[in-house]
Amino acid sequence: MLNIEISPILLRFLFGGSAVAISALIAKNFGGRLGGIFAAFPAVYLAAILGLRMDYEGSELLLISEQLSKGALVGMIADICCALAASYFILRYGWKRGLAYALILWAVLAPTIYFTWFRL
Repeated sequence: MLNIEISPILLRFLFGGSAVAISALIAKNFGGRLGGIFAAFPAVYLAAILGLRMDYEGSELLLISEQLSKGALVGMIADICCALAASYFILRYGWKRGLAYALILWAVLAPTIYFTWFRL
């Protein structure tokens, strides 16, 4: 069976859910641009790093954290491209198709960047 611990899952839920809720509140009260800045808050990354501490320690923790950070960097670059594409595609094709196109771009771009950069 899978060995799943509830603490790291709750931690990720708390960080991710809080970031989404705060970003939505900021966007509603102060505008989408400021809300968008908070939408990019790396809550999932921080929760993942903190969650690793519950499963690893010492040099193994450092190695796993470095690997996670490299993957997060690739993801963040792909996120920037996705946000730029979404702003273009949504204006051109409407929010449903525009968002779909931007997410497809992200799904292609993230692994392409990763495999090109790390040559795996």
